[in-house]
Amino acid sequence: MQNFPSDNHSSVSEFILLGFSRNSYINAVLFNVFLCLYLSTLVGNGLIVTLIHMDSRLHTPMYFFLSVLSMLDMSYVTTTVPQMLVHLICQKKTISYVGCVAQMYIFLVLGITEGWLFSVMAYDRYVAICHPLRYKVIMTPWLCGAMVVFCGLWGISCSLVYTVFTMRLPYCGPNEINHFFCEVPAVLKLACADTSFNDQVDFILGFILLLVPLSFILASYVCIFATILKIRSTQGRFKAFSTCASHITVVTMFCGPAMFMYMNPGANASPERDKKLALFYNVISAFLNPIIYSLRNKDVKRAFLKLTGWGRASE
Repeated sequence: MQNFPSDNHSSVSEFILLGFSRNSYINAVLFNVFLCLYLSTLVGNGLIVTLIHMDSRLHTPMYFFLSVLSMLDMSYVTTTVPQMLVHLICQKKTISYVGCVAQMYIFLVLGITEGWLFSVMAYDRYVAICHPLRYKVIMTPWLCGAMVVFCGLWGISCSLVYTVFTMRLPYCGPNEINHFFCEVPAVLKLACADTSFNDQVDFILGFILLLVPLSFILASYVCIFATILKIRSTQGRFKAFSTCASHITVVTMFCGPAMFMYMNPGANASPERDKKLALFYNVISAFLNPIIYSLRNKDVKRAFLKLTGWGRASE
């Protein structure tokens, strides 16, 4: 078992985030790409939240959870991307020790909350498809709000454990983090102490925070698919499945890379691979979520046409 130092003081006052490349031309290209992705993510998710808020027909549990997911995604990318954009065009790529701790904690809070929100959304689909007549009785506004609050409190508490166990280690140099933000696996590599205990803690927490909600999601969809197969009409089956396809896609994009990152021992981690994985479940996933959820969603399309006034012309 690891012995922690008697004091929590660190000689490192700031860290240097190496990012993706030292080549200025490549960084300029990446800046434009990520700026477009970031702005598109804010616009897409912001539009989803606006449509759900303004259209009374979207005031249902499913769209309530979707609006929460969109707000989490906007916050999630804002925790990392603006700083990454600054570092791509500036020579100075530092972040203070306190700033690193804050970024790590906020990122984990939002990520863990989102991971558990996916299990709540799966439960919502389970009730809607397997118990349609009792849907409004079960999925009350109070229950929906309580489940979202639970996800948030779970994220706040578990993130505190992650952050405390990581930042209580001594960091006495070097201070170069081979990543584009302060993520736990990348920061741990700079610790001036044995991190095997932290690897065990990360694995256990990763199991609880990723595999447990994934198990809930899997159990929900087993029941859902069993119910769908009992539907006699092909059109009915397709409609029921299409309401779940978006959620399955988003869960796979988010949880797959995150599970690979946080349940992999630190000794086996590759910095370049970790950066790509983090980019996928942090930036790409948040960018694609509004597209995936709205592309084949007639309710969202109808609300958009109503908001813009284009719907009246087609009526």
